[in-house]
Amino acid sequence: MFLKKFVNKLKNLLKKWGEIMAEVYATLIINGKKSFKNVPALLKDKVKQVLIDLDLEELAQE
Repeated sequence: MFLKKFVNKLKNLLKKWGEIMAEVYATLIINGKKSFKNVPALLKDKVKQVLIDLDLEELAQE
C-alpha cells in the first residue's frame, strides 16, 4: 500500500515537473534566450502546446 501511494505521488511530481519545465522553456524561447531546437525531445510537445496556447506557434519551429 505504501509503495503504491509513493509511486503515485512520484508520478504526479514528475508530471508537474514536466509542465513547469515546459513553461520555463517557452519563456526562454519567447525572450530569445533559447530556440525550439534546444528543447529536450521529451518536452517538445508540451513546450509547443504552451506556445500555441499563447498564440506564438511560429516560435515552435525547428
